Amino acid sequence: MIVGFAAGTGPDIIARLVGQRLSERLGQQFVVENRPGAGSSMAAQDVVAAPADGYMLLLAANANAVNASLYPNLPFNFVRDIAAVGMICSAPNVLIANPALPAKTFAEFIAYAKANPERINMASAGIGTTPHLLYELLRMMTGIQLVHVPYRGGYIADLLSGQVHVVFSTIAQAIEYVRDGKLRALAVSSATRSEVLPDVPAIGESVPGYDASGWFGICAPAATPSAIVDKLNKEINAIVAEPDTRARLVGLGLRPLSMTSAEFGELIANDTEKWAKVIRSANIKIE
Repeated sequence: MIVGFAAGTGPDIIARLVGQRLSERLGQQFVVENRPGAGSSMAAQDVVAAPADGYMLLLAANANAVNASLYPNLPFNFVRDIAAVGMICSAPNVLIANPALPAKTFAEFIAYAKANPERINMASAGIGTTPHLLYELLRMMTGIQLVHVPYRGGYIADLLSGQVHVVFSTIAQAIEYVRDGKLRALAVSSATRSEVLPDVPAIGESVPGYDASGWFGICAPAATPSAIVDKLNKEINAIVAEPDTRARLVGLGLRPLSMTSAEFGELIANDTEKWAKVIRSANIKIE
């Protein structure tokens, strides 16, 4: 199972959790290998080119759907050249703010941003990363104008000090700061609320149609036989339904989610189209 992110990151933890349970259920050793680079595109390229025998899998992420437009010269088409095997979880982000920001709720934040265009600094992990794209989608749907501040490294220290005001963060990264009152959670990026932050509204509650959760699942080369895809899909769905697995995923701020391979493939195609529109609208280019 190839993971396009570094060891110890969220995607790596998810891959190792599911890989271990697949090993136990199928009696086959699943080895997780980290091949980070180009937002998981290098890992996807390796899997696309691998023999379609079920022995090379990709821990796929919404980043792979984004990369289809973010990197226009990729030597493969992710939607065409990959077989969607099984969904594991969705991954909502949370919009967090320094408590000094006058807005105490998401509605107040939107009103304040509209009244003070380009006065709020929004950090991200870089141009074209998930936090950046979540803001661009929100900008398209609400008309707010923030100042995007892309970082090459961590931005939490600057958010805590007030040098930047808001950021879309993974729930796992933000939750302790929110619980300690060091940062304020304004809204989660999914259409519905998170189990981990049930008192924090979803953006979709006040911005109808806004749903920008990330996701993680398993994919294989496009020509992988349907019998192999179906068997793996059945096992992945069973693993995601296990109480221990669900608890581990929820503890990471994730939402366990099962799908048929066809449903997962439709999600990938829809997300690829959705983020292509955002990238074109915002004229996002990787420098």
